[in-house]
Amino acid sequence: MPLPFLTADRAFDTTDHVALPFDDHDQWRRPYRPGSWRVGVAALALLLASFVLLAAVIIVAAGGFAAAGVTLGLAVLVILAALRMLRVGTWVSRAGVRRVGFLKTVTVPWAKVTFVRTAQQPVRWLGLPRTVQGQALVLGRQGGEQLLLLTDHNADFLSRVEAFDRAADTVEAWNAEYGVVPAATR
Repeated sequence: MPLPFLTADRAFDTTDHVALPFDDHDQWRRPYRPGSWRVGVAALALLLASFVLLAAVIIVAAGGFAAAGVTLGLAVLVILAALRMLRVGTWVSRAGVRRVGFLKTVTVPWAKVTFVRTAQQPVRWLGLPRTVQGQALVLGRQGGEQLLLLTDHNADFLSRVEAFDRAADTVEAWNAEYGVVPAATR
């Protein structure tokens, strides 16, 4: 029994090219779905938080209100970390491109983007120090700085090569639509 209302793919199943009602280019959107590694780790963190919350209830029942407060604070920190982990990634809007990290967010307006391209280079495997040869979507900023937007070995695209290609093409399309057109050389 197909349940199309539960999938995010139904937006791409249309044959007409009419903008969908939720297709607001002024809102920040992630041009891909979060990967199974990212969602799985966040789910395990939320499971851990539920056990910590249960421990806080048991501690309150035993009469240790100060220890219960510390335990409750720990549970809130784990929940906030899991939610932040789900927000990590590359987001686009008409205003520019945003690289959301766990601790740091970088926003680059389209006017300051010089290029967006896919490159073969060493990339970090699941964000760990180990590097492997892979593909990366690189954004060039004015002044020669480069920002790594996506890799095919991060928590969103590990063993999902087609999803990486679609996401990279989508970000490049956003750049083509809203980015500054370089001046022609004479």
